[in-house]
Amino acid sequence: MTRDQGADATGVDPAQLWLGSGRRGRGRRPAFSRSEITAAAVALADTEGLEAVTMRRVAAQVGAGVMTLYSYAPDKDTLLELMVDHVSAELPTTDPLTGDWRADLKAIGRLQRALMLRHPWLPAALATRRTPGPHTLEFLEHALAALRPTQLDGAAKLEVFSLLTSFVAGHVAYEITQNTAADTPGRAAAEARYLAAVASDGHHPELAEALAAPARPLTPAATFTRFLDRLVDGLDSG
Repeated sequence: MTRDQGADATGVDPAQLWLGSGRRGRGRRPAFSRSEITAAAVALADTEGLEAVTMRRVAAQVGAGVMTLYSYAPDKDTLLELMVDHVSAELPTTDPLTGDWRADLKAIGRLQRALMLRHPWLPAALATRRTPGPHTLEFLEHALAALRPTQLDGAAKLEVFSLLTSFVAGHVAYEITQNTAADTPGRAAAEARYLAAVASDGHHPELAEALAAPARPLTPAATFTRFLDRLVDGLDSG
């Protein structure tokens, strides 16, 4: 199979990446492991953002030459695949399920949010197609087991997991952006004054009614929980 035949949209051949030995070429025992290099890249992304992760920077982090790094990850797309699966190992997959698929699915969503908040670069990394590695597959297996009590077929279960993951990634990305925007003095107060003015102009009665409703907790965790409840509770089990 050629690279073009086996590679996904990122140019990475999943079989070569996940079923191979982890290092190309032969010779003396390597000074670094693929796991060590991936961990260094993750640490760099956690502290400086995804844009800081270059092959040269990661090589410097582990004290290796750039050409040495290429024998473990031939390009940044491959390194990102490794990084996503590396942090996915933090997701618990042995916690017992309750049998209440909605409650279990919500618990899975909360675990995903916590992971993405620990690694703020992860939502952006997931925005492009990624092939699930071994740790990601373990968590997917856990999620599919949570959906076993439903009447959904296999394809629908995969779609539900994809929908949940996309929702969590989008919400966390929004949370991170809002945290940055919140640092701007007076921004929230200015937005509130603007919406109040618009709601009172007589041209937006639906908006006025919505804004007049009792306020709800606006902490990130409370907002996420409400949105997650609406998403999961609205899913059809059949």
